[in-house]
Amino acid sequence: MPRALTIAGSDSGGGAGIQAGLKTFAALGVFGMTAITAVTVQNTKGVSGYQEISPRTVADQIRAVAGDIGMDAAKTGMLASAAIVEAVAEAVRETGIPNLVVDPVFVSKHGHPLLQEDAVVALRRAILPLARLVTPNLPEAAGLGALRVESRHDMERAASALLELGAGAVLVKGGHLPEGIAADLFADGDGREWLEGERIDTPHTHGTGCVLSAAIRRTSPGAIRSWTRSTRARPSSPRPSAMLCPSARASVR
Repeated sequence: MPRALTIAGSDSGGGAGIQAGLKTFAALGVFGMTAITAVTVQNTKGVSGYQEISPRTVADQIRAVAGDIGMDAAKTGMLASAAIVEAVAEAVRETGIPNLVVDPVFVSKHGHPLLQEDAVVALRRAILPLARLVTPNLPEAAGLGALRVESRHDMERAASALLELGAGAVLVKGGHLPEGIAADLFADGDGREWLEGERIDTPHTHGTGCVLSAAIRRTSPGAIRSWTRSTRARPSSPRPSAMLCPSARASVR
């Protein structure tokens, strides 16, 4: 059975964070593990507060499961502070965790900040170079790339900027684009590919980014070009558009 680790915050409402990751793992036949970075106080209406876990405890959780159970992939979500970012990066490097997907959570769906300002610099410097794939929405791509991201052209510029920062591949999610269709951009060292689909008009988008990044960890070793260069690649697996278009159709933000 494949093994995956989610390094993220706990959502008391169960719709995002580690809860969303574990549910997605279970649905895809993956053994899920967690390293909790923060305990949030939230429900479907929003986040009213959170308490960070100490950086040392976050890193020790990663080392505990990596040294015993092992893992085939991992994902980061809410990292909260620069100190936690640095601790996670050190633990990931030390344990040699493969196939790291970085979901750079900046704010909640309802606008509550989940990442301190000084942590953005730490994300760029310490986490992105370790990422096989990073999955920012438009505001997150703007924050990481230090540029405005409001159009498809901007998404292409942001993807290039994140690749230059060391990410192996980038999936810029276009849910915030003012378009009638949902358009995501996948980019890596071999090129770019637009993933388009019908936009579904729904308010039920809480946790969609968490679910997407968790699902990618199960299917992308063959579906995303950056994974096809690894020893775990499966040549018969679908191309990126076949795997990711359903997420685009859900207007993932």
